Amino acid sequence: MRKRIQIIVLAVCLVGFGQATLFGAEPTKVLIAHGAISNNVEPLWIAKEQGIFRKYGIEAELVFIIAGRAMQAMLAGQVPVGLVGGTHVVNANTGGGDFTMVLGLENRLDYYFLAKPTIKSGEDLKGKKVGIGTPAGSASMAAYVALDHLGLVPRRDNIVLLGIGGVPERMSSLRSGTVDATVLSPEIGQQVLGEGYRMLVDLGKENVEFQSSGLVYSRAWMKNNAQLVENITRATVEGVAFIHRPGNKEIVMKSLGRNLRLSKPDQIAKAYQGLVDALPKRPCPSMEGMNAVVKLMVQHGINTKASTLKPEEQLDMTFCKKFEDSGFFKSLY
Repeated sequence: MRKRIQIIVLAVCLVGFGQATLFGAEPTKVLIAHGAISNNVEPLWIAKEQGIFRKYGIEAELVFIIAGRAMQAMLAGQVPVGLVGGTHVVNANTGGGDFTMVLGLENRLDYYFLAKPTIKSGEDLKGKKVGIGTPAGSASMAAYVALDHLGLVPRRDNIVLLGIGGVPERMSSLRSGTVDATVLSPEIGQQVLGEGYRMLVDLGKENVEFQSSGLVYSRAWMKNNAQLVENITRATVEGVAFIHRPGNKEIVMKSLGRNLRLSKPDQIAKAYQGLVDALPKRPCPSMEGMNAVVKLMVQHGINTKASTLKPEEQLDMTFCKKFEDSGFFKSLY
């Protein structure tokens, strides 16, 4: 009898906890910027759409701001949370900021380096125009790495690098002939491949370690909003786990199609497969990836001050360690 009462009390407590989470205090509104329109944003999209943020008492407003500007908004205190690349963390911190990446949602460069049908090799790119993203963004770094892979040096080979902007702008510039080649994320790049454009380098197959995208906060904001920061981070990790569960495949594919504006089933299927293949189940930042960020930024003269930073100090592994030690990661799978 006593055991039965204990079970009933426990059940009531659990129901009460659920009601407090769902119907209790008003959720905290948080603006979260993502610096690209790419499938690595899906953990945030799915966490919002499936009520995971709400479960943690967060009303998340997700807004696309091209990564360089997103980091500027964070520096100005206008945006507290960003899904941006390691390059932007380095730029902000060499400029006097104090930002850190706590989760890594994309730890490799997986871009397609695509060209007009008339460009058949790297040699044909000499004297041509290449569209890149923001000067120090992951897309720009991908362009530099792809050119390196093809044995090309922009200054020596008279290649003009144009800062076109985000994915839609770069794709439009390639189609219109404003540029002869550009870098696009695979889920978007596959659209133009079907139109006869040529793949020069598939960086995903080159397995280039690079901290492309991660969840970033300022250390001051983390200190002043400790529980909120942990809740945002936990919700994002649960979004990752939701994506990896096979039973959620159709939900995730519909979300990808809607958010990436993909209409063809084969494009959505490829975007989904690319996402689950690349998205770490334990989305921790990569030390090797951040080392590569610093090295490449110095090598290509993008930010020579990067050499003054310690890569490990651009990352905060506190949550990853806590989630591992407490069994939170394991519980999600």
